Amino acid sequence: MRSLMLLAAAVGCAADPNIWPLPRQYTNGTVTVTVDPGLSFTGTQSADLTMAYGRYKEQLFPHTGAQAGSLKSCQVTVADGSAKLVLGADESYTLDVSATGCKITAKTQFGAYHAMETLSQLVVFNFDSDAYVVKDTPWSITDSPRFEHREVLLDTSRHFQPIASLKNIITSFTYAKINTVHWHIVDEQSFPYGSPTYPKLAKMGAYSNFERFTQQDVKDVVEYARQRGVRVVVEIDTPGHAASWCKGHPEICPSPTCLMPLNPATNATFDLIKGLFKDVQDATIDGIFHIGGDEVNTGCWTKSSSISAWLQQHNMTADQGYEYFVGRVTDIVLDLGMIPTAWDELWTHFGTKLDKKTIIHQWHNGTIAKEATAAGYRVVWSSEPTWYLDHLQYTWQVLYQGDPCVGLTDAECSLVIGGGGEMWGSRVDTSDIQSTIWPKMAAIAERLWSDKSVTSIDEATPRIRYFRCLLNRRGVAAAPPSNKQAGSAPPTTGSCFDQ
Repeated sequence: MRSLMLLAAAVGCAADPNIWPLPRQYTNGTVTVTVDPGLSFTGTQSADLTMAYGRYKEQLFPHTGAQAGSLKSCQVTVADGSAKLVLGADESYTLDVSATGCKITAKTQFGAYHAMETLSQLVVFNFDSDAYVVKDTPWSITDSPRFEHREVLLDTSRHFQPIASLKNIITSFTYAKINTVHWHIVDEQSFPYGSPTYPKLAKMGAYSNFERFTQQDVKDVVEYARQRGVRVVVEIDTPGHAASWCKGHPEICPSPTCLMPLNPATNATFDLIKGLFKDVQDATIDGIFHIGGDEVNTGCWTKSSSISAWLQQHNMTADQGYEYFVGRVTDIVLDLGMIPTAWDELWTHFGTKLDKKTIIHQWHNGTIAKEATAAGYRVVWSSEPTWYLDHLQYTWQVLYQGDPCVGLTDAECSLVIGGGGEMWGSRVDTSDIQSTIWPKMAAIAERLWSDKSVTSIDEATPRIRYFRCLLNRRGVAAAPPSNKQAGSAPPTTGSCFDQ
């Protein structure tokens, strides 16, 4: 890839164009081509592609009344324009733009979406000529992601995020080719998900009657994301982080004064979990389900006379009770035909006792990814603190240095399906979530998409400044990348490009 970049530089163009994330391979020239604001996408047609063509035409041409241009159509050839959105779906594409035409090829509509996004970053408006142009043609781009799973965790429990906010954020993800929402939909603070089978969970556990999701709300978010090539992986954290469950169903909790972890000594707990998970499955389309499993303190179990007696009766320590609980929850997910993902405490506690299908989500620093992949388990990498977006003091430059495969062999790296930024909701709500995610998440997005050799902060700095301004022009409240703390306001007056 670097040889192609150098070739681009040799013909008089910048080595790194204003495309984010940087494509894996590209060449370009020196000719400016005008683009007609009536540009049409021709070729492969499907319901999903037709919607995408409409979205990107609007995105490409925000200024009305522009002059006509010479580039009037873009030929799109997609092998399967109605492919199923799953982990590992092909997202590769090629994009060629020249004075004689525009051509996109992809194996699925998801690759075509990425190609149109790249095209939308190449097309700029020239205010002096009142025309849309693509500079430095001919462009020839061949692109595909380094990792198949590129997520942002959205936490709707600690602070509720309305549907409109979630959709706006999902739209912004497509600008950086992020393809997964990890929806941490409930937690100990509140239970906004309206389970049809167990409605008291949300009725009693939500912050208010206005801060809840219906089953149809979840379906609508999932479909909105699917239309944009973004998967939605829901997390229901068990057995810890579950105090909000107890307001509606106290029978599954250790006691009225010691609420979690959930009670392992009664089948009522697992019956409820099974029904709840089935409800989530009915509202979603992804084959992966995140069961949480983190930060479990079994103190409430040992303080409960009935649970202590149950543990003794089954010859279990509290930690073995934790293993029993995780095993039953994992079996529920597997019986539903889904793949369980869990935070790395499960690996630390139980290692290879875990079902081999389980995906380990590393969040602690250390050797967990190496240990798990060496044992044949798949891994998602979101190492705290650097890829935790709620750690506001870490700048994008720090995030840009992260790599899910650091210290891993090629064979071990092949089992790392990806990673992402975790936007925990303790310190953000609808008012500042966009400026906290962006532009820091762009650093993670590029590390997950672009070639592993793309690591230079100096080379990325002008591009991330440009990308932040692009986000602003598209209505995304991205904060200045030079800020020392995420989400803070600009320090003074000035151009977007200088902040």
